[in-house]
Amino acid sequence: MIHVSNLRKKFDNIEALKGISFNIKQGECYGMLGPNGAGKTTIISIMSNILKPNEGEVSINGYDLKKNPLEYKKNIGVVTQEIALYNELSAYDNLLFWGSLYKVPRPELIKRIDETINLLGLIDRKNDKVKTYSGGMKRRVNIASALLHRPKVLFMDEPTVGIDPQSRNLIFEVVEKLQEDGMTIIYTTHYMEEAERLCDRIGIIDDGKIIVQGTLDELKTSGSMKETVSISFANLTDERYIRIAKDWKDNKRCDSKIHFYSMNIQSDLSKIILKCNEVGLDILHIDIKKINLETIFLNLTGNKLRDK
Repeated sequence: MIHVSNLRKKFDNIEALKGISFNIKQGECYGMLGPNGAGKTTIISIMSNILKPNEGEVSINGYDLKKNPLEYKKNIGVVTQEIALYNELSAYDNLLFWGSLYKVPRPELIKRIDETINLLGLIDRKNDKVKTYSGGMKRRVNIASALLHRPKVLFMDEPTVGIDPQSRNLIFEVVEKLQEDGMTIIYTTHYMEEAERLCDRIGIIDDGKIIVQGTLDELKTSGSMKETVSISFANLTDERYIRIAKDWKDNKRCDSKIHFYSMNIQSDLSKIILKCNEVGLDILHIDIKKINLETIFLNLTGNKLRDK
């Protein structure tokens, strides 16, 4: 469905993309996770035919971006970071305007506007001017405008930045509904929980490169990362710690606490607790830290996932 090969882009002396390649199947939601400045928006801008790459190839649904740009663009919808709406028009009139640019016949366009406005939860406010909307409502209209021509692929470039929790959750539900209907989605974000919830596969991007890509389970097993059980004790002595460490070598002691490391904490937790009981340790608190996208990112890059 989507094929991207060796995408490179320079801005003056800054190499923004350093050979990006990936493939996406029809109906898949592919997440691009990374900090601001990693290259996510540059990739979307090139794939949306807004920027020209210095090198590389992009094709969607069999249409090459360079050889068949018009047919290529008919297959895509773009939800940009910046909201592209006319504040003095209502949501309905904004969608009439944007839909007319796609040359959708008016009777069909009116039907689609009603469907998308309802999908985005704005039916009761469709005739109000956009300037009276909250930021989250404006973003929902922005998404609706990208759906009017029924694209096969939807680009969503950080669509939940700076919006309220209600609008964020509704956008999540819309993405899930679109994917159920067979739409292919590329979703960029620096919010890890969004990628974990929505995306079939995830590409972790930093410094213009895809560091690793795959399903969440594949990313979890791509390195030597381990889950952690941190247990605080009321009576941890040197002698008791030595007896614990003898049988569970992969650990670290911090005062009255021991961090136990495991590749499968679900199966090992009961063994750890049993061993603690055997040596007479009184457990005060147990904290389990499972592998998630944040720990994966830290392990791969050595940096926190910054958002600025």
